[in-house]
Amino acid sequence: MAGQLKEVRNRIKSVQSTQQITKAMKMVSAAKLRRAQDAILQMRPYASKLQEMLSNIVSNAEGGSSISLAEVRPVKKALLIVITSDRGLCGAYNANIQKRALSTIQERYADLASTGNLTIWAIGKKGAEFFQKRGYTVDTRFRDTFLQLSFGAVQTCAQAAVQAYQQKEFDAVEIVYSEFKNAASQVFVAEQFLPIPKNEPVKGKSQKADFIFEPEKDQLIAELMPKILNTQLFKAVLDGNASEHGARMTAMDKASENANELLKSLKISYNRARQAAITTELTEIVSGAAALQG
Repeated sequence: MAGQLKEVRNRIKSVQSTQQITKAMKMVSAAKLRRAQDAILQMRPYASKLQEMLSNIVSNAEGGSSISLAEVRPVKKALLIVITSDRGLCGAYNANIQKRALSTIQERYADLASTGNLTIWAIGKKGAEFFQKRGYTVDTRFRDTFLQLSFGAVQTCAQAAVQAYQQKEFDAVEIVYSEFKNAASQVFVAEQFLPIPKNEPVKGKSQKADFIFEPEKDQLIAELMPKILNTQLFKAVLDGNASEHGARMTAMDKASENANELLKSLKISYNRARQAAITTELTEIVSGAAALQG
């Protein structure tokens, strides 16, 4: 009986220690989430408007070397930029991104993957490890971009993707990431990066936009396109960063609640075992006293 009580006491101490860690991690993630949320909410309208403007320009352009990044060609080689986190303990965040990436591969690039013509650029250690274990062609040179979380690092990755597309190393580039909604909700998306998508024509409405270009259109587009693509990828990384902290905060909150439930159960078990031990001792004392009187 004494051994059972000691075992339960040790389990209670262990759960309490774990609960302290989960509560601390929740507080840290909550603080980081506020900063990450502010960053993406400020960035999103700017990036969305730039992307809309770029799509409008591409939709109304009439060819030319400056629109090479919007050139649609048969997809013989493809690139998937997968944005995950570097650390775990954030619930199903990384697993859902990996699942979204796999479904994208199955839907659009299954043949390319089987012939080795699909390349994955992993931003984040978890994604790199996941796809390497499954035998995909993984380039890890941008793996630490998510950890650095700087525009310069993201720009390097975006420019490398643009250059590879222009040199026809890849015919299509997609980004797989988590779009931040709130602390408890993320949307896992696969977004076309290259070729630059055009706006779909609306039935009954003209898509012709009236743009005034200064300086010349070709010069302006050639300068503008890479910068907008840099911003698009940076927005995806900021979305992933906010989503990670939101997922971790939610996961640690649930873990703390589960620890509370477990502690209640263990304390009930401990009290029952202690009561049984006391009852046994009293019974032995009463029995001994009765035997002496007899």
